[in-house]
Amino acid sequence: MLDSTRLLFDLQQVGQIAQAISGCLDAGAIATQVTNALVDQFDCVFARIWLVEPDQQTLRLVASSGLYTHTDGSFARVPMGAYKVGKIAQNRVPFLSNQLPEESWVKDRDWAIANNIQGFAGYPLAVKDRVIGVLATFSHYPLAPEFLEVLQVLCMTTTIALDAALQAQRSLQVLQNSRPVGSAAALPLSDQLAAVLTSTRLMLMGTEQSLSPCVVHVFLRAAEVLNQLGCNYCRLTYGDQSANLEALIALTVSGLPTDTAQTAPALTPPQFLELQWMATCLGGTLELQVGTQRRALQCLLQLPYVNPFPQAIPLTPVQTTADPLQAAPPEIEDSSQRLSEREREIIKLLAQGMRDRDIARELHISESTVKFHINNSAAKLSAKNRYQTVYQAAIRGWV
Repeated sequence: MLDSTRLLFDLQQVGQIAQAISGCLDAGAIATQVTNALVDQFDCVFARIWLVEPDQQTLRLVASSGLYTHTDGSFARVPMGAYKVGKIAQNRVPFLSNQLPEESWVKDRDWAIANNIQGFAGYPLAVKDRVIGVLATFSHYPLAPEFLEVLQVLCMTTTIALDAALQAQRSLQVLQNSRPVGSAAALPLSDQLAAVLTSTRLMLMGTEQSLSPCVVHVFLRAAEVLNQLGCNYCRLTYGDQSANLEALIALTVSGLPTDTAQTAPALTPPQFLELQWMATCLGGTLELQVGTQRRALQCLLQLPYVNPFPQAIPLTPVQTTADPLQAAPPEIEDSSQRLSEREREIIKLLAQGMRDRDIARELHISESTVKFHINNSAAKLSAKNRYQTVYQAAIRGWV
């Protein structure tokens, strides 16, 4: 049986790491922040992160903390499928061992003995069916079984942040490669947006200011989404505290206005979710509103010139404001995953570290009823254990 109290405590630690890396679009900085936290907060003797190279044949060491901090040693490049790190990336199977010196795959057994390394845990950094890297930790002491569960949650958060950072870096590289030879300065944001927005002409208000690469990336990503949806109007405004991108998208089905059609068009919610997540990480907002007579979707993206505070990573759907009689973007949350009020109440108490009997006493119900609601919640959220149930509820904003 896993130690639920320890799991919940470690979940709080993972939450702190998530806040530390949110808003950052530098893959190296994110990886280093995570490996430092594993050493400082989870008593690992050292921790490392490798990222898959573009050729998909090699893993490159990008962060190392603790006993070794260099990234240019014998494991700076690991072929896919080689050693345990390469096999984790290739097979996407997490691994934990508390007898590292006895493992046949260890390259230097004497090194493990000399440094008293007992525990090893490795976890793939995967986005759906795509592996972007591997996280590995080493410990002087045996690792608890629940540590692999902790790594699962930490790697989910780390993967989201790293994938966004890598996409941002690729976008910036493409922009840099597209500049004329000898160009010393980057193109103004309005020029870059105009090149993306082929469906409409961009309007500019205010004097353009220098923006961080992260902010520029989010605006360009927004322009790509708007262009895909056939944006009819777009205006870039430089205000006192923020840069704003306003847009209108016609809501038509087969060329007919939405108010005469039976169904609303698909507005690719995952793209808006991605934009909302990136905007919130930078201290900004993304607002969507269906206009009068259900003819157009209004979009307002606001990004401050300076990020005022770090944000936790939000994974909730974009909120829209519209008249009850007007059409709205389709609901994203699966109704089968919704928890009842009683189930949410019990999960909140479980997240506070309360045991079943304590929850039963608090809510004046039987202990068997508590177990029933927890198991039912786990089934709805496709969670394998209570810890995952609490995590899935947390990322939906229920805890």
